[in-house]
Amino acid sequence: MIETLEQNWPAPTAPRPIVLIGAGGIVRDAHLPAYAKAGLQVAGVAEIDADRRASLARDFAIPATYASVAEAVAAHGNDVAYDIAVPPGAITDILPSLPKGAAVLIQKPMGPDLATARVIRQICRDRDLKAAVNFQLRFSPMMMAARQAIEQGLIGDPLEIEVHLNIFTPWTIFPFLLTMPRVEILVHSIHYLDSIRALFGTPKAAFARSMADPRAPGFAQTRTTAILDWGDLRRGVMSISHNHQAGRKFQSAWFRIEGTKGVMMVKLGVCFDYPHGEADELWFCPEGGDWQQVPLSGSWFIEAFMGPMRNVQRFAAGEDDRLFSGVEDAFQTMALVEACFESMEVPAVPLATD
Repeated sequence: MIETLEQNWPAPTAPRPIVLIGAGGIVRDAHLPAYAKAGLQVAGVAEIDADRRASLARDFAIPATYASVAEAVAAHGNDVAYDIAVPPGAITDILPSLPKGAAVLIQKPMGPDLATARVIRQICRDRDLKAAVNFQLRFSPMMMAARQAIEQGLIGDPLEIEVHLNIFTPWTIFPFLLTMPRVEILVHSIHYLDSIRALFGTPKAAFARSMADPRAPGFAQTRTTAILDWGDLRRGVMSISHNHQAGRKFQSAWFRIEGTKGVMMVKLGVCFDYPHGEADELWFCPEGGDWQQVPLSGSWFIEAFMGPMRNVQRFAAGEDDRLFSGVEDAFQTMALVEACFESMEVPAVPLATD
């Protein structure tokens, strides 16, 4: 039964303390609340901005602060797990400073493009880092249950996966995105592409169009359409708009997951009235049956953020046999993102007008 499926990644038996590298908004709003709920201790924070690291340490009772990664490594070595939460362009500068064999969680995306992702992957290989990328949506209670439902055949043969968002996102709270040439797919819809891969496997090809909107001036893209190709059986499509100006009534943020024997609908609650959000939802309808809502143990924000760090720590301790969002797997998500951007350079077929 779908309601009995596991919704949370198991906790490590002997959790390591965590050292944060970076003290930005996502750390404050999601990482630290999630780690507190998961019972994971934070031993220190490394951040070049003195005011920011002091403020974070004060607000969350973090015992130590460091002005550099080198200081943090000198203090803790391999006795901790490192949580790298910095802009994508800074990841390649930080990873070589970590101890060989370190347990590392890297904030998504895995660099600003596939070329950088390839460099990150090689650094992790060369330094034998036990490294994963924080694609936390696949660890959310709703997606954990949905993935297992597919694996156990509850929807039959997977046929359709659709992501539909028509919401209002206040892009002005992310001013650092104004300078980035790649925005919507790279920092937002990458979550959906990654979860699609976790649910349906990696598609063979992709076609996408992502564009700006005059209602979000200055941002490179805030609307996306994508078609994913697995062959003749499975169909995948994303329709994403962050600029709906007409209130909550007709906003939507859903995954539709359909197979030969059943259907699931997943509500992405955090997307509504962001960053305040609404509750996530998971619904299941077996073939010929009635819709039933599956009780969830938590939401994308913040409970999903517990899973990636738990998995990294369990893998480092030998309790898990794989990294569910390890850099090798995350590289495939980056390849899918790159394919979407590259397809934007391919001209569409023009209509015959005569």
